[in-house]
Amino acid sequence: MELDVQKKENPLMNLLLNIVIPSVILIKFSSNDYLGPVNGLITAISFPLGYGLFSLIKNKKVNYISIIGLISVLLTGVFGVLKLDAEWIAYKEAGVPLIIGLAVLISLKTPFPLVKKLLYNDQVLNTQKINATLQVNNNQQRFEKRLVISTFLLACTFFLSSGLNFILAKIMLISEPGTEAFNTELGKMTAYSFPIIAIPSMIFMVGVLYYLIRSITLLTGLKFTEIFTVEIK
Repeated sequence: MELDVQKKENPLMNLLLNIVIPSVILIKFSSNDYLGPVNGLITAISFPLGYGLFSLIKNKKVNYISIIGLISVLLTGVFGVLKLDAEWIAYKEAGVPLIIGLAVLISLKTPFPLVKKLLYNDQVLNTQKINATLQVNNNQQRFEKRLVISTFLLACTFFLSSGLNFILAKIMLISEPGTEAFNTELGKMTAYSFPIIAIPSMIFMVGVLYYLIRSITLLTGLKFTEIFTVEIK
């Protein structure tokens, strides 16, 4: 089964610039023999920051989650350069996904729920066809209830990430900020965040997406291959 989709971001490049390269710089090149603690931290931060800005400019769309991510990266750099207590970074690491999760829940009370922006959108799903079929089947209200459930599940994904981020930061960051040891710990935390935080969060989010797609097929009677905007061969 093949999907004809627009070219997406290179996942390998994403992983290299956001995780691997910053981690290597912080662990191996932030000693006084190389870049030094401050310059090492600034250099490491510049890779995900530059990649994030490049992605925003390239896509030519305002992505609020990307902006929050960029702010998170900048705050990490500022906290490190100013030598603030490591606890501030733990709160920051937990605060970013917590804010996103709360925003997802709060958006339920607005005309633009974020679950529709993140999961139920016309870039992937044929929402016009789905909505028309739901109306014919008189299942619109039932589907809205499923969307609300999906919203709470999606928010839980970010809350899970928030808790794991805080625990990881508290465990990993024990040295004095601005030191070589602190940068090494920050690099290890960045490296460990992918298997410990990103993968479980992605699995949880895939589960939410599966629940939403399953709800669509059950309430519309449409086949799996009929609900997407992309062509499935």
